[in-house]
Amino acid sequence: MSTQDFINLAYIAASILFVFGIKMLGSAHTARRGNLLSSVGMLLAIVVTLLASDLHYGYIVAGLVVGTFIGVLAAKMVKMTAMPELVALFNGFGGLASLLVAWVEFEKNHHNQTSLPLFTAFAVSLAVLIGGITFTGSLQAWGKLSGKISGRAILIPGQTAFSVLLVTAIVACIVLFIAAPLLSLEVSFVLYIFLALVVLALILGVIGVLPIGGGDMPVVIALLNSCSGLAAAAAGFVIYNNVLIVAGCLVGCSGLILTIIMCKAMNRSLGNVLFSGFGAVTQSSDGEVSGEMKAASIEDAYYVLESARSVVIVPGYGMAVAQANTRSRNWVTYWKPMAAKCAMPFTRWLDACRAT
Repeated sequence: MSTQDFINLAYIAASILFVFGIKMLGSAHTARRGNLLSSVGMLLAIVVTLLASDLHYGYIVAGLVVGTFIGVLAAKMVKMTAMPELVALFNGFGGLASLLVAWVEFEKNHHNQTSLPLFTAFAVSLAVLIGGITFTGSLQAWGKLSGKISGRAILIPGQTAFSVLLVTAIVACIVLFIAAPLLSLEVSFVLYIFLALVVLALILGVIGVLPIGGGDMPVVIALLNSCSGLAAAAAGFVIYNNVLIVAGCLVGCSGLILTIIMCKAMNRSLGNVLFSGFGAVTQSSDGEVSGEMKAASIEDAYYVLESARSVVIVPGYGMAVAQANTRSRNWVTYWKPMAAKCAMPFTRWLDACRAT
């Protein structure tokens, strides 16, 4: 068996672990094992890739040490209620990593004064575009969820026209970048086109998330998770890495499915969440509230519940974090004190019998 055959087999094994890991994430009972299984698959893919490459391992080890330290620190310090914004940060840095991979591949050819093949140039453009949008959009989502910036949906004057011009400029940059060899463009001019594409992608990420309110950020984070996977898949095509393509496609598809499910749960379409500016402040600044407020006491709530035919209790994320489910509580923290409390009358009766 040749070295390349061994690498391909290891990539297939890692891909299988990814698939089974994502499958196990569908149940709360197997989610931890699924997360561990996917992590093992990614570790296998990284180790095989590094062993098969002629790279400077000093920088790689340093990056692994720093990344491990940051990951452990985040896992220990970040509260469970802050997990959504942490996921947003992870999505953003994943998109940034894909952008940097595409940038490095472009710099190689730019340094050698050579042009990228058409397909590689297309993959570089997609990695830069999706990665840039994911990075700045995720940073905004993190800021809105964590309270660092206002969670309101903000519509700037002329935003629609500006967005159309921005998308048109991005499409023009991508077309010029891909067709640079056919148009015989100078290498320096191609560099300016690439840098312009990077800047425009970062701006589009900001403009895209700006008119979305903080209440819709979980949907946006799921969509950006999908975008980070697509950016990774595009980066895999750039560097011809099979396992990166597979992992990116899995993340992209699963994130998109999760986005659609969340939109259906909210009884809204994805287009309405992204483009309607839902929650944007369009009222006057006097803060006048329209409508009639009705006060309700405990007794009123009791009568309402008593006359209701059916009641649906939907636990929020805080209750999920607090493990508001008896099946998720272990013996030490829940069942043992509960058993002792229930057995207290029987214990008192035994003590009384012994005393007599």
